[in-house]
Amino acid sequence: MEKWERPPGDPELKRRIQELIAYKGGGHNTDLVEDVVENALKLLHDVEERGDVRVIQTALRELRYAFKLFAPYAGTRKVTIFGSARTQPNKIEYQQAVEFGRKIADAGFMVITGAGPGIMQAGHEGAGPERSFGANIRLPWEQNANPVILQDKKLVTFKYFFTRKLTFLRHSDAIALFPGGFGTMDEGYEAITLMQTGKSRLMPLVLIDRPGGTYWKTWDKNIREHLLRDQLISPDDLCLYQITDSTDEAVKIITRFYRNFHSSRFLRELFIIRLKHAPPATALEALNEDFADIIAGEKMHVIAATPEERDDEAFVELPRIAFGFDRRQYGRLRQLIDVLNGL
Repeated sequence: MEKWERPPGDPELKRRIQELIAYKGGGHNTDLVEDVVENALKLLHDVEERGDVRVIQTALRELRYAFKLFAPYAGTRKVTIFGSARTQPNKIEYQQAVEFGRKIADAGFMVITGAGPGIMQAGHEGAGPERSFGANIRLPWEQNANPVILQDKKLVTFKYFFTRKLTFLRHSDAIALFPGGFGTMDEGYEAITLMQTGKSRLMPLVLIDRPGGTYWKTWDKNIREHLLRDQLISPDDLCLYQITDSTDEAVKIITRFYRNFHSSRFLRELFIIRLKHAPPATALEALNEDFADIIAGEKMHVIAATPEERDDEAFVELPRIAFGFDRRQYGRLRQLIDVLNGL
């Protein structure tokens, strides 16, 4: 990771903040914490409205606590499940969500979902509380956490949807959407938008219909007949999600994504893809030819862990490829990952 440099400021203020951090016993990322403290002090003059400051205060508290809660499980991949809170246990979609939660947990993943009823409770029932996280939201009407996750330490309650959604996506390695209402649509569109624009990691996004159902097929038809036909999105953007009516296929889509691909990062002008197995020279040559349209600068080549990665101890043992990515065609980048997973 590139070293973050704090801009110059008041040296006396900097010294006092450092003394305060030392008084608290020090800790991780002190340079970043210094900046947080300094910006908090700027609120004394920059923001007069109490309600605005309260938003910042609550958001910081919620994110700090949520990140602390997830930290012990950083080494385990997680799948976020979205869907309607109104889905009853006798519905096929509910039973599918239970089945999916169980199968994805058996595949080694943990489940993150809201802590309410419906699809959220079904996901928790399937995965079991020991393999589940609950992210509850306080609403104008009372919404208690479902009984599966209610007493578990991996339950966190949010006041704001935006901090809750950030927590979902920050800690997810895949997303599964079951039929739902406005909230499900919002969460699905945000996930696609963040991947399309490079604001989040690429990950599997699976839309799960009931067997023979048309909820997501109808949604996809609208995407193709309006957004795609009117050139409001690119054809490659359709690669950012997949639709199935089989929980077995949904699990396969997610696990296949990590068959060879491990993770990725930008390092200045290079995009680095960490893999379990490096592609042979002949395959790399073919990839440079087939994906020449997304290369801006250096062609794909095998590299060792960079000094920055070694400083972070970030999976230094893994092979990796690097190239100059145009930072625009993320649908095509998803296609590249699929090809790497097939090698």
